[in-house]
Amino acid sequence: MLTRIVSGLRYFGQGMRLMVGMPEYSTYVAHMHHAHPDRPVMSYEEFFRERQEARYGGNGKVTRCC
Repeated sequence: MLTRIVSGLRYFGQGMRLMVGMPEYSTYVAHMHHAHPDRPVMSYEEFFRERQEARYGGNGKVTRCC
């Protein structure tokens, strides 16, 4: 029962991050190791910065109100 609760909370957290446009770093790392083993994996900081730039643009300015 506890395993199901923990799993549910994990999926809930993942869903919330995806709703705000921030995929999980661990999912990215697993994908890179599985699908692109020859490519380097970004650090968490690089991954976070790249995801923010992809969502908000690379100019550093937010162009919407919310």
